[in-house]
Amino acid sequence: MKISDIVANKVNRFKAGYVFTYDDFNIPVKNMSALKMALNRLVSTGKIIRLSKGQFYKPEITQFGSIRPSEYQIVKDLLEDDNKIIGYLTGVSAYNSLGLTTQISNAIQIGTNIDRKPKKRGKYNIRFIRQKNTIAKDNIYLLQILDSIRFIKRIPDSNVNSSVIRIKEIIQNLSNEEQKLLVKLASKYNPGTKALTGAIMEQINSIDDSMILYNSINPVTGFKLNLSEDILKNKKKWRII
Repeated sequence: MKISDIVANKVNRFKAGYVFTYDDFNIPVKNMSALKMALNRLVSTGKIIRLSKGQFYKPEITQFGSIRPSEYQIVKDLLEDDNKIIGYLTGVSAYNSLGLTTQISNAIQIGTNIDRKPKKRGKYNIRFIRQKNTIAKDNIYLLQILDSIRFIKRIPDSNVNSSVIRIKEIIQNLSNEEQKLLVKLASKYNPGTKALTGAIMEQINSIDDSMILYNSINPVTGFKLNLSEDILKNKKKWRII
């Protein structure tokens, strides 16, 4: 079978929005030029779209036009390596999934345990945020909550008061075990995140857990959030302004 036929058959089996590379075709190195030519022809006909160098996807076409791949598909190679989790989606993507904003963005943020330089992938700007906690499948959701607290003033199309109300709802819905783990993870964040997390935890009757965070904060440090006392009645105790 010709390389072009192999490529066409394989692409037809891909789901719309699936991001693939040359490696998905298992073509011998000697036939790499033919593979690239076949893919370029599919790009020219609109059958597939080039995301960035060596990366493509099959678009889903609706009455409103082509739907872009999910953020996970766009950066999946930066989130997992050989089935090991090395990063997680955060930033606007996380704020959106947590119900903190309805905005979408061409800037994709990834939490990672190592410092990495920003990348450009097609029209998407990819930035990395250093995460001091070990990243695991069962704590990603909690890390996304803590990242939202850490960058609460940067959540688009929102304000601190409404964001705190929503985050309180999210934390209240966590199990006791998850709340305890949240506090443990928060202990490796910056003082402002510790303060707001601790104040929220205390207000939902997790006093014992919140004191771990309270005792780790410099007693003369203040945190300016312009947060209403109606939203967080214990904000003065936690030196939140």
